[in-house]
This record gives sequence, C-alpha cells and structure tokens, in this order.
Amino acid sequence: MNVGHACTREVVTCVAETPLAELATRMRDRHVGAIVVIDDEQRRRPVGVVTDRDIVVEIVATGLDANAITAGDVMAGELATVPEDSGALEAARLMRTRGVRRLPVVDRNGCLAGIVTLDDLVHLLSTEMQHLARLVDHQPEREARRRP
Repeated sequence: MNVGHACTREVVTCVAETPLAELATRMRDRHVGAIVVIDDEQRRRPVGVVTDRDIVVEIVATGLDANAITAGDVMAGELATVPEDSGALEAARLMRTRGVRRLPVVDRNGCLAGIVTLDDLVHLLSTEMQHLARLVDHQPEREARRRP
C-alpha cells in the first residue's frame, strides 16, 4: 500500500500571507497540529508547513505578535514532499532524514493531494505486519492440508 492510500486527503491549508493568529484558530477549530502552506488556492502547490510547535516556540515563547507575523515568516525552509504513489518505507526514510513527522503528499503535477503523518505510517506498517504474521501462522496449516 502506498502513502496515497494512508494519507489524509482533507488538508487544512493557508497561503504564506496568513497571520499566525489565524492559523492557531484554524488549528484549534479543525483539531490539527499542522497547516500546509500553499502557493495559491487554485494551483495548491505546497511551499511550507507551519506546526503548532512553530507557533509556540517562535511566537508565543518570544512574546511576538501573532497577528503581525505570517505563515511565510515561520514556515520551515526547503519543504520535503512525497509523491502519492510512494511506499510507506520511502516516506518513513524521508521523515527520518529530514527530521519531520508530517509530509505533504503531492500528485503527479506537484499539487497537494494530502498529508501523511508518522502515525499514519505506523498504522499502515503495523497493518502490513499483521498480514505477514497471519501468513506465517497459516502456512503450516496449508502445508499439512496439501501433504497429509
């Protein structure tokens, strides 16, 4: 199974000019810990991610005005994305390499298709491991039926 099947398709987004106070409200209202920053509402190409931690560490903890600072001011540089047809292990390697827990998922045109989290990958991989475990458990039974 690929990340396109495991990702969340309804992604909370904003543009770079969105004030962080508005992002914090969206996060609270939509129960998410990250918002994908897109280039514009039509093309929807991801250009960054802002997390709840970014807002707390960069703005709240330093006493800055969340209404005066935008998503573009704090979003992480060089965004890592993953194609929707990538495997779970490939996405996990990219997360580990980049030190992130979330990756925007993109389609063939580089447009936002979803977001995959570390939790999504753990669930996906654990499901695959369960299937393998069942195969191992049932293999002796199948063998016994074929060769009594």
